[in-house]
Amino acid sequence: MNSLIRAYINGKIYISFQPVKIVNGLVVANERIIYTGNCEKAMKIARELQGEIIDLKGRTVLPGFIDSHIHLTALGQSLQMLNLKEAKNIEELKKRLKEYSAKVETSWILGFGWDQEKLGRYPTRKDIDEIIQNKPVLLYRTCFHVAVLNTKAIEITKLNEEEDVDLEKGIVRENALEKVRKIVNKTLSVEDHKHFIEKGVKFALSQGITSIGFVSVNEKSLKALIELDSEGKLPIRVFLYLNPSLLKTMKKLGLKRGTGGKKVKIMGIKVLADGSLGARTAWLSKPYADAPTDGHPNISEEELRKIVKEAHALGLQMAIHAIGDKATDMILRIYEEFKSDLRPRIEHASILREDQMKKMRELGVVTSVQPRFIISDWWAVKRLGKERAGWIYPFKKMLKRGIPIGFGTDSPIEPINPWESVYAAVTRGKFEGIETYEYTKEECLSVEEAMKAYTYGSAYIMHVENEFGSLENGKFADFIVVDKDPFEVNEKELKSINVLEAYVGGLKYY
Repeated sequence: MNSLIRAYINGKIYISFQPVKIVNGLVVANERIIYTGNCEKAMKIARELQGEIIDLKGRTVLPGFIDSHIHLTALGQSLQMLNLKEAKNIEELKKRLKEYSAKVETSWILGFGWDQEKLGRYPTRKDIDEIIQNKPVLLYRTCFHVAVLNTKAIEITKLNEEEDVDLEKGIVRENALEKVRKIVNKTLSVEDHKHFIEKGVKFALSQGITSIGFVSVNEKSLKALIELDSEGKLPIRVFLYLNPSLLKTMKKLGLKRGTGGKKVKIMGIKVLADGSLGARTAWLSKPYADAPTDGHPNISEEELRKIVKEAHALGLQMAIHAIGDKATDMILRIYEEFKSDLRPRIEHASILREDQMKKMRELGVVTSVQPRFIISDWWAVKRLGKERAGWIYPFKKMLKRGIPIGFGTDSPIEPINPWESVYAAVTRGKFEGIETYEYTKEECLSVEEAMKAYTYGSAYIMHVENEFGSLENGKFADFIVVDKDPFEVNEKELKSINVLEAYVGGLKYY
């Protein structure tokens, strides 16, 4: 028997979503699809080539999900960190911190997921000091753009009072938080990164994700990925968007887009242009409705222009984080100055005006959006005010105006489970009573639109749509088997769909 030839029969196999195309037979040879159609012909091909025949027993098969924006090392690390997403008040946060710290022996106590809107106020260093004094503690807000430190952590990081630092409360934001993050990362080795990445990819695969766009990749994570790929330890495909600090290395070595190994490819450069709505650090064109600030940029226009110029010279795709509309204005000015066919990306594009969408279409800008933010940011209308509520995640408008979108989770900021994001894109908080839905219900996507954005759409914005994103002939056989057909369940049931099996290159990895 030829183990490189496999026929999958008796399944409800979705080849693509727009248009919806369904077959019941699929043949894979050397990782790629060579036939889609009826069972009888699929079995005939397999027998003639002495391949294996696998009966799907009527189950539903879908193209593997492609998460276009994820922090892979942080995801793996978060699986071992203190998760505070369910903490409803400060006392519960402290209780969870005390229980967690008694179980771990790490040099830093790390946690994530708190939201001051749920807690009733920001946690402070005094709160943390009541629990832990002898070890540094770093607890990220759910957006990872703000954190609270205890006194020990402040002493180690030698922070001073500045725009993004409130020493009295132990609160750090944006660029100051990045300094803290770098200090923590110095304590981690390449082996640590390999450990986190292995945990992250296995968990992603268990959720039905067969490819990811790994953003904000640092040098240690890059080395770890290269080693894991060479060792054959990566079950999924990883497309990299590196930190700007690695541009010099790319230039020195003459590396360009597509450089990599079997499952790892360098695609571009990721830059953080502003912060988050939750922390009120996203850069808006008008002040927040609930605070006398309009946020601020995390990088100057001059510095961003320099990075884009250098990246484009190497054929690298830019992926720039912009939550606020003023940050998007800055990015579009630079993208217009350095016009290219590289499909420049805007990450999140949370707040978009009509004139910006028109400009994005003209410049060939693509977007990676995170539908689950709609539910997590249930307070968004309060931040922006009712007059700007219609600007929040205008998915439908973007598609109608011809702006390509791919889905991502920004995990570990949001759950990596794709069905949570599909559900959010289709319902926009309707069943949770989220105010955003009332102002933007016309932005709800159909299941077909959401599934396409999470497969072909994500592949397109990463320049790999010719090999991934659907189960057409010639493409890699990356697919999943699920327990329910997403087109046959009601909206509420979408997030309860489970992945039973996951295949990459026709091989079963989960």
